[in-house]
Amino acid sequence: MAVRAIRGATQLDVDEREHLLERSAELVKAVLEANDLDSADLISILFTVTPDLHAEFPAVAGRQIGLTDVPLMCMQEIDVPHALPRVVRMMVHTETERSRDKIQHVYLHGASALRPDLTGAQ
Repeated sequence: MAVRAIRGATQLDVDEREHLLERSAELVKAVLEANDLDSADLISILFTVTPDLHAEFPAVAGRQIGLTDVPLMCMQEIDVPHALPRVVRMMVHTETERSRDKIQHVYLHGASALRPDLTGAQ
């Protein structure tokens, strides 16, 4: 077993609570599914949001989908003028048998532009 970090991000259309919770839950589920993980495998999840998001904490979505015993923390990204707007990012820390090259990072919606090397986005 090794400790691995898995990255993911999603972009929101608007800064609205339900939309943020929906997209954040979608992202968490996608990362867990892509890496064949369940909550027992998780060490912690760090969420960040761009400064233009205020509607809710992404960690609330994690709690709503059942991650009640996993430490979750939210932070704000630095305010870089040319940054992609309305982005929720996450870093999952997990114990897994997967080697680093088998980890699947997940970028959804407009956030796929953040890592075209991983998503095939141009």
